[in-house]
Amino acid sequence: MKINQFATVKNEFKTELRELINSHFVANESVLEKSPMVVLKSLLQRCYPEMPSVNGADFKIDQLMATENLTATQLLKNEHALTVTQFYNLALQLLQFEVGVDFNLSDPISALNEINLPQLTVADFTTQDLLHAWYLLLTTHTKNGQSFLDHLATKGYFAKLLQTTQLPKPFLFNGKAQAVFDTNNLIREVVYVESDQDTDHDGQLDLLKVEILRPEETETGLKVPTLYTASPYNQGTNDEAGEKLTHNVDVPLTEKPVISPTLTDLQASEAKPATLPAKRDVKGNASHAEQSFSRESSYTLNDYFLARGFAVVYAAGIGTMESDGFRTTGDPEETTSTVAVIEWLAGNRQAFTNKKDHIGIEAWWSSHHVAITGRSYLGTLAIAAATSGVEGLDTIISEAAISSWYDYYRENGLVIAPGGFQGEDADVLAEETFSREKQAADYLPIKPAWQAALSQMGQEQDRSTGNYNSFWDARNYRKQLASIKADILMVHGLNDWNVKPKNVWKMWQGLKDLPVTQKIILHQGQHIYINNFQSLDYTDMVNLWLCNKLLGVQNNADEILPDVLVQDNTKVETWNAYQDWGGSAAPIELNLSADKLTSDAAPSAISTFTDQLSEPNFTHYKSHYANWRHDLVSTDSTPMAANRLIFKTDPLTKEVVLGGGATVSLRVASSQSVGMLSFRLIDYGVAKRLSVSPQLLSRNALDEGYHWREDDLKEFQLASATPYKLISIGHLNLQNQKNSYQTEKLVPNQFVDVSIDLQPTVFRVQPGHQIGLVVYATDMEMTVRGNQDIQYQLDLSGCHLTLPLQEK
Repeated sequence: MKINQFATVKNEFKTELRELINSHFVANESVLEKSPMVVLKSLLQRCYPEMPSVNGADFKIDQLMATENLTATQLLKNEHALTVTQFYNLALQLLQFEVGVDFNLSDPISALNEINLPQLTVADFTTQDLLHAWYLLLTTHTKNGQSFLDHLATKGYFAKLLQTTQLPKPFLFNGKAQAVFDTNNLIREVVYVESDQDTDHDGQLDLLKVEILRPEETETGLKVPTLYTASPYNQGTNDEAGEKLTHNVDVPLTEKPVISPTLTDLQASEAKPATLPAKRDVKGNASHAEQSFSRESSYTLNDYFLARGFAVVYAAGIGTMESDGFRTTGDPEETTSTVAVIEWLAGNRQAFTNKKDHIGIEAWWSSHHVAITGRSYLGTLAIAAATSGVEGLDTIISEAAISSWYDYYRENGLVIAPGGFQGEDADVLAEETFSREKQAADYLPIKPAWQAALSQMGQEQDRSTGNYNSFWDARNYRKQLASIKADILMVHGLNDWNVKPKNVWKMWQGLKDLPVTQKIILHQGQHIYINNFQSLDYTDMVNLWLCNKLLGVQNNADEILPDVLVQDNTKVETWNAYQDWGGSAAPIELNLSADKLTSDAAPSAISTFTDQLSEPNFTHYKSHYANWRHDLVSTDSTPMAANRLIFKTDPLTKEVVLGGGATVSLRVASSQSVGMLSFRLIDYGVAKRLSVSPQLLSRNALDEGYHWREDDLKEFQLASATPYKLISIGHLNLQNQKNSYQTEKLVPNQFVDVSIDLQPTVFRVQPGHQIGLVVYATDMEMTVRGNQDIQYQLDLSGCHLTLPLQEK
């Protein structure tokens, strides 16, 4: 087991002592005049707030072992020197590590080193040493994935303290907010924000339902910052309707007309309607909302911060249940909808207590400082809001977020499904999230207009060509990066084939020259959250970040948190910090030769493969993706042998760390006037690799606060040995030889030169392994599947692979 902590603030001892006093672990500075044993006993007694009496705490202390032959109680009865071994034996037990399982009482230091826990290297403890070690202990993560101080809080440390003592709220320790707010008394209310848009064309500005959770302390004057999650799924989804609209992908690739527009030609119009409906007249004002709610579609990271004095807001946006408007899947109207809520939180927009009475209500409890959190579509809208430059948005935490919807549903002139959702498109997602359908009286009058809008979206998204056009240009947030004022923390999975890594890579590159702070965390997972990992102090990192950005705490978050943090793909529980993603190291240039990837010059030779499968194999693979994936990349004889080419390096003599996007350059010919190519970069070599998804370690092991919600503790673990691992993928329409918006005529059997950047990554290839490139056409999981009789030829003298390296 290894625990990685990146959010610990290193303070001078005088600061540590002041914080120990403020948190009532010690009374005052006179503690330095007491012996270590006396102080240790007092500190240990504070570790059991669930016990109502000192005797009860002493009973708990008696269960701890200081050495193999000495209990904690026996240790505390003498005035001998406190040794490092004794203290860390006690500390490890307090951190929930088990004697004989996780460490041995004869040598706790070895366990500290292996688990990667902080420690003091002194002979015997002075009282100052003890207090310093205790401060470090409070910031150290337990076996169950939370800091020791968080663990004490969930057992009632602050709740018990607040019965007799007043603490400042928010309460800070080691630069981070602590769980001193009672989540049993959260105020839950609903307001309706008026947005500057009329997306359903009913002659009224759209009203947007907003659900708010805020601390009861706001009722007595506390102003708090807000974590805002814009979730189109929040009010429910139309799964059956979305499934009916899902597009048939068993269609042939068709020839596209030759076109050569410029990006300027395709630029989406940003013009607003000449006139918008007038704003509603405010007929009165209220200080409190009239509508409440019982349970929101919560996000555990937000739950964590509700116990630490932040308000949390959820809004589903236009076209969702109890809001107005139509769904638009990521266009400027949806940005406007998302931003409107921020403007209300910042005191710059009107909201009402309901949709009828025109009674206005302000976010008077708000400090006017806002962060947006969320994964996938939710994180996508965080990026959209940031590109507006809206006042009040101080930071976003975007996880697995789309930065251009073209890169989600298209790629290099091809219709590409997000992983796991073959046949989905922008119109399908709009239908799935149009939760106004769930209320018949609201939906039926607007049904014809909605169906017309949905049909228009289906046409404009253009599944026939897959080209970049004005529809996708309107949904490309990277065009507006220069408008961003908010600092950004990005999180993405390097194995996320739903929102593919290109989305976050291009964001990272595009933000480099902007005057905002950007951080990125890259994990080895797919489309997941990482706030419940055992090996990483992610919630602490976000806590440090948000306290800096929203509360103005001078905790050096920008300097402490790594710019780039990457989970290692070869070792469990290992995270590596880098200054940048990618870098300027000279790449590896390889030629395709026969079945080899080699640095030698490739001879003139032709390699061929076909796209057509037998009908039984085609039918089987369409519903058995795992079998298709295996047969595609396996070097054994499989039904896919004639349908792909595999090129492999010789076994590596030293480790290679890839960083960024590999580039494939090919001289290729198709036997028809249409063609597509797909690519897989593979790590070949038998090895135990990280599991595809994080494994459950302990259910409900993570408490988000005292008597509050819980989360499961998870971690990636080594799975059974496999012969290969997917590194990256890519797809290309052969008519899009220059870019995604201009198409060329493809002459049958005539060679053309094409180049494609595969999805970016950070990946360690171990010595003895081989790097492989698989070239094929139809991707059963992502492209159209026409099973066409197309033969492809590669002129190997013009085929190359460029592998970028990650700088240390």
